[in-house]
Amino acid sequence: MYLSHKKTIVFITGAFVSHSSWEEWIIYFENKGYKVVAPPWVNKNETSENLRSEHPNSKIALVSLNSLMDYYTEIIGKLPEKPILIGHSYGGLLVQLLIQKEIGSAGICINSLPPKNISIFSFSFYKTIWKPLSFFSPIEKTYLMPFKKWQHLFTNKMSFEEQKNSYEKFIIPESKKVLRDIFFNGAKIDFKKSHNPLLFLSGSADNFSTVSMQYSNFKNYKNLHSVTSYKRFEDKNHFAIGQENWKNIAEYIANWLEKESLN
Repeated sequence: MYLSHKKTIVFITGAFVSHSSWEEWIIYFENKGYKVVAPPWVNKNETSENLRSEHPNSKIALVSLNSLMDYYTEIIGKLPEKPILIGHSYGGLLVQLLIQKEIGSAGICINSLPPKNISIFSFSFYKTIWKPLSFFSPIEKTYLMPFKKWQHLFTNKMSFEEQKNSYEKFIIPESKKVLRDIFFNGAKIDFKKSHNPLLFLSGSADNFSTVSMQYSNFKNYKNLHSVTSYKRFEDKNHFAIGQENWKNIAEYIANWLEKESLN
């Protein structure tokens, strides 16, 4: 399998969830001949249960956008070639920033959080993220998303049993600092700069990072000599990578990579 001519894929996890959320995606793309890695975020290389047991006083609280960028830059630098980057949610924003640094051969952003310099006219987004940001609570303590928010923001359109099982399997405490950092210059994109191919994917049922946010992110890229693509999926929620029929998204990505000769 690893003698395949196909490229390496680096899966980049989003905030609030464990890197184990890519388990089925790893199998899918390995079966297509790709070499695949899905490293956990800094200070998150433990089970979800163990990480939750450390909440709220956790080393996770130290994680910042800059530390994640340095971390993934180091990982990618050790690979024999520039990999394909596939990121979900906050991981999608990281993909954009890493592609901007010219260290990925292509980037796929699934329900990406917006970069700093996109105007967001969404009261619901700011309302949603206000509590995790917690500007009036200690930054050295982590935030653990309540189950009700998980239901509404990530796993709407899923059965109660699916919501509960996914919460117990994947939810982990999150750094408040890493969430605040999306509003500072480290999360800024130069939309006029040439870049390797980017694909933005959105879900019509995403209550957290809405279709309009994804489309605005996509449309802001202005370099006519660079490939920038967009696809909207119907009835997909924010946690689309773990939703029923997630393979529809994976298949679309695989076909896009083939079409753009990026495999």
